[in-house]
Amino acid sequence: MQLTSLRFFFTIVLLQASLWALSPAEQVENNSSNDDRVAQELLVNTSIAENQRLLREKRLSTIAQVQGELDEITRQLTNDNVWEKSYSSHVAYAQVRSDLAALQAKIETLNSNRKKSADDLEVLDDLESKEKILSEQFKLLGTQQGTNLFSTLLQPEEIDEIPVLSNPLDIFTAISFIKHLEEIYADYTKRGSELTEMISLLKKKKEILNNLTAINEKGGYESELYDINRRLDKFINAQEILKITANIYDKRIDEIEVKLNKEVQIQVYKLGKIGLIILFLFTLAFFSKVMSKKYITDNDRFYMANKIINFSNYILIMIILLFNYIENVSYLVTVLGFASAGIAIAMKDWFMSMLGWLVIVLGGSIHVGDRIRVDMDGMRYVGDVMDISLLRMTILEDITLTTYYENRRAGRIIFIPNNYVFTRMKARYSHDSLKTVRDGIDVAISFDSNHKKAMHLSKEVARKYSKGYTDITRKQLNKLRHKYSLKNTNVEPKVFSFIEPYGLNISVWYLTNAYATLTLRSTISSEIIDAYNAEDDITIAYPTQQLNLTMNRSKLPQQPESGEVPS
Repeated sequence: MQLTSLRFFFTIVLLQASLWALSPAEQVENNSSNDDRVAQELLVNTSIAENQRLLREKRLSTIAQVQGELDEITRQLTNDNVWEKSYSSHVAYAQVRSDLAALQAKIETLNSNRKKSADDLEVLDDLESKEKILSEQFKLLGTQQGTNLFSTLLQPEEIDEIPVLSNPLDIFTAISFIKHLEEIYADYTKRGSELTEMISLLKKKKEILNNLTAINEKGGYESELYDINRRLDKFINAQEILKITANIYDKRIDEIEVKLNKEVQIQVYKLGKIGLIILFLFTLAFFSKVMSKKYITDNDRFYMANKIINFSNYILIMIILLFNYIENVSYLVTVLGFASAGIAIAMKDWFMSMLGWLVIVLGGSIHVGDRIRVDMDGMRYVGDVMDISLLRMTILEDITLTTYYENRRAGRIIFIPNNYVFTRMKARYSHDSLKTVRDGIDVAISFDSNHKKAMHLSKEVARKYSKGYTDITRKQLNKLRHKYSLKNTNVEPKVFSFIEPYGLNISVWYLTNAYATLTLRSTISSEIIDAYNAEDDITIAYPTQQLNLTMNRSKLPQQPESGEVPS
């Protein structure tokens, strides 16, 4: 624009000089031609000015457009970017550190002056207050940022201790750990993507600033370009470090994943092998139960055999798991050996119950289904054995003479510890194939009754109603002769007579079902009473008393003689 103005100025000067050099006649002749030239020059100058105005407007429009792009990139750079925030924090940290150093230098200078005026003291107080505030800011920024730029962003998260797989449950731990490592690496690579995007925006901003500087040399973009170049250097160096760290981190994670996957495969293979062994044990137990059911006809013995098979199966499984998943079994045995004394004292009843279970199972003294009587804590219980576990027996209390005379209660579930086999007396109402017991009924008759007839009637009634149990017992005792020494095998009803204070007691004994004694006892009792009542020479006795009264006549009042009137 300045060059065009100079050209126009020099053209006017040359025209004026040429006019002055011509003669008057020539000047008159040339007036018309000069006017044309001036008009042409004016048109040219007007066109140049219009073009310059348009160029100026276009340049301003371009500057405004580029400035808008610059503002948009600046907004993107400051829009929630961790790298930009970290850099800003580092710059603020450096600025606060510089300000603090300058402030401390001023304070030191003022303190070095021996004579201080009131103004100096006031300034010193202000500087010390500012120093305190800056020191707190410096500590805060130092805690958040640190002395190294991007130290927290470039350092990936520490890998926790790698889990060691010792059992199948650790497989889930390994899978969770691998997933956690993948999340860490994904987060770290995400930081790298953000840094790459940041560098791209900075390069674009640098290019825009260079364009603005070329368009408008007096725009004052030099300091901003300098800051952009500094930032680019810092971010590019951080990008190189991040790439190297990410590569090393990725290889480390791959190594850990390969190791954990191999351990998972080992555990899965081990679990599959143990599963096959356990499946074989369950199959063997199933066939053992089938064979037991086929060859053991007694339900109670089959139940006990079933319990033994299950217990043995579980023990074998526990041993297999113990030796496969406890790394140092000898160490466990040593610890248990040292602790055995304390355990034996603290768990004495448990050990005694386990030993009692072995005695019961191996000795065969009690089976499931047997009727037993147990004296426990001052009470007497009679019931059927429902279950024999490792620690206790479970019996169902039934209605018996014991419940009738003593407990007045029945139907309860009674738990008897197995150690009672050593410390309490137990009575068993059924044994082996023998399921009957003798029950007795006592009926008292008067002394003048026909006691022989009463004994005969009682025996006949008992024989009639207990005949089935008598025959069964005879067969069962014949089977037990090869196992036990049986001297008295008479199973017929027996009748005894005993003299009691108030009469003659007829006691009849007969065989009955060990599980239903009261039913037959009630039937026989009523039949005996009916038989006695039908006889005239049999009288049922009950506790009676005879009162003999004697009268002394000498002490009785005298009767008056006839004609005399008593006074």
